[in-house]
Amino acid sequence: MRRDHLRPMLLIFASPAIGLVGWSGHVALLPVALGFPALWSISRTRLVAALVSAGYFLAASRGLPQGVAAFYSSDIWPGLLLWLCASLSFVAVHTVLWTKNAGTRPFRYLLAAVIMAIPPFGITGWAHPVTAAGVLFPGWGWWGLALMTAGLAGLVTRIWPAVAIALTGFWLWSAAIWTGPKLPEAWRGVDLELGVSLGREAGLQRQRDMIATARGATGDGALYVVLPESALGFWTPTVERLWTDVLRDGDATVIAGAAEIDAGGYDNVLVAIDRKGGHILYRERMPVPGSMWQPWRSVLGERVGAKADFFANPVVSVGASRAAPLICYEQLIVWPILQSMLHDPDLVVAVGNGWWTEGTSIVAIQRAAATAWAKLFAKPLVIAFNT
Repeated sequence: MRRDHLRPMLLIFASPAIGLVGWSGHVALLPVALGFPALWSISRTRLVAALVSAGYFLAASRGLPQGVAAFYSSDIWPGLLLWLCASLSFVAVHTVLWTKNAGTRPFRYLLAAVIMAIPPFGITGWAHPVTAAGVLFPGWGWWGLALMTAGLAGLVTRIWPAVAIALTGFWLWSAAIWTGPKLPEAWRGVDLELGVSLGREAGLQRQRDMIATARGATGDGALYVVLPESALGFWTPTVERLWTDVLRDGDATVIAGAAEIDAGGYDNVLVAIDRKGGHILYRERMPVPGSMWQPWRSVLGERVGAKADFFANPVVSVGASRAAPLICYEQLIVWPILQSMLHDPDLVVAVGNGWWTEGTSIVAIQRAAATAWAKLFAKPLVIAFNT
């Protein structure tokens, strides 16, 4: 009887440890998350599987309560509520699909993995173990993703120890040869440390500061300079003219985050500006649910906040290159990057505005995830974050 109680307790305590370490923000540790499907598989009851799922997800997303409190300048309770609500979809999917039947368990888990990778459940599909594919199989592309999928299925079978040993071998091999993604030639990503003011100070002086920063990045020959999410504030004809006038005598293109407002809400966008003018390059497919994307407000006749384009513009053209853009939250979920990779872009551009994540590992996790996906598909990576 004592052993029967000890086993589930060990599983329940091990799952948050896996979430904590796997999603610590260190790209090399992402494969630790593969321990979750093994724990889920060897759970002997649906209740234990639910608690294992909850422990893993809550630990992996532990920065959310503090981040939400900072975003709204409130106490910790709204963040805790959102944290718990966001875990419900992950826990519900893995609880419903858990089974004692060893023969169907791999198919059940793969179904759960697919459900958590695409909308609607994929909207909160953070901490997806498949993200580790880029660490185990760098450069293998879709074949690497297929092997990762097979590995996930193997981890929920009775031979999971053998599968775990094989995956560990790939992990050690990858660690021995690991190098970060290349920075594409003539591209520069600019990190900023402007905190909460970025995107909220819309004065002329802020635009001049941004212009000086961008021009400084072109000093070593960069033709494409990437600034973080929200770097330009609101995208208006006045802002466009100001930047175009400055870039008129050069060949550089500046890609920067901004917001385009209309009567129904706003789009979180990337704009491209050169000497010929500026245009919206990319509209964010999936803004942050709750704080940015608030579709329920349309029922109340209010503005819906940031719009979600879901499957729009997966790849954009910049000069002679085709880029896969990822804005902030899109780096934490699965379908945006995979949709982009279906179009075989030349590089990945990842931007964010993480001032509200201070004291958490959220930005580090975003960087790690973007790095892993870029490595899986052997794509150069440009990153620009504000903190």
